[in-house]
Formats: sequence, C-alpha cells, structure tokens
Amino acid sequence: MTNETTAPQPSPSTPLRPPAGRYGPEPTERRRRLAVVGIVLVAVVGLAITFVIGLRYANEPVRFKDFGYTVVSPERVDVTFEVYMDPGTTATCTLDALAESYAQVGTVDVTVGPVEVTESRYTVSVATSELATTGIVQSCRPAP
Repeated sequence: MTNETTAPQPSPSTPLRPPAGRYGPEPTERRRRLAVVGIVLVAVVGLAITFVIGLRYANEPVRFKDFGYTVVSPERVDVTFEVYMDPGTTATCTLDALAESYAQVGTVDVTVGPVEVTESRYTVSVATSELATTGIVQSCRPAP
C-alpha cells in the first residue's frame, strides 16, 4: 500500500489556471480599467515632460560644447570649445580652469562672434594661479 495521491489531470477542454486566490484576487473589470487609465496617464505625463524639455533646449539662443583643453604650463591652460548661435549673434562665455581638487584656479570671460555661421570653434587661454588639471566652459549667454 502506498501513500501517494495523484493530482487530477485536466481534461483537454479545461484551461490551465493556478488555484483560485493563489496570486491575489482575480482582476475585476474595474481594476483592469484603472490599470489601463494609470498606464495611459503615466505615458501622457512622460511625453509632456519630454516635450517641455525639448522646447527648453530648442529655444536657447546660445549653446556650447567643450571640445578639449591643453595644460600649457602651471600658469596657463588653453580651452577649446564650440559655440552654436544664429549668424550675427555675439555671446559672452565664461571659461574656468580647475585644479585636481576641483578648485577654480583661473577664470576668464570671453566675447565670441559675431560670425557668419551657426557653429564656430574657439581656443582661449586661461591664466591660472597654480597648475590646472582641466579647463571647461562654465556658461555661454547672449552678449548684452
């Protein structure tokens, strides 16, 4: 005599489902609708945020991109950067030289433009009070 029990075998017409209540209550039509509405709301809010951020960056009159730097000496670093602005626009860019500790060891405001093209590249020397390990563009804004 054995103590084995066998589970009932489903018939081909019976769908395979977990036991009732095993994974929480069965979803009702109302819960399904709420889930769909929630997913749609999250998608709409995400698209709205993406749209607003895109508009913000698209409307900036002056944009810049760091291109590189060269530490020339303990007293100087050259910063190369690109500026994107409408032709005929003049901008003021603030460049910083930073030490290994990220302390600012040099800064300069430089006026760029007006130029005839949308994209232009500049290399500017920044005087430093001690050895800089990097040079960056802090900001660029339309000149007054």
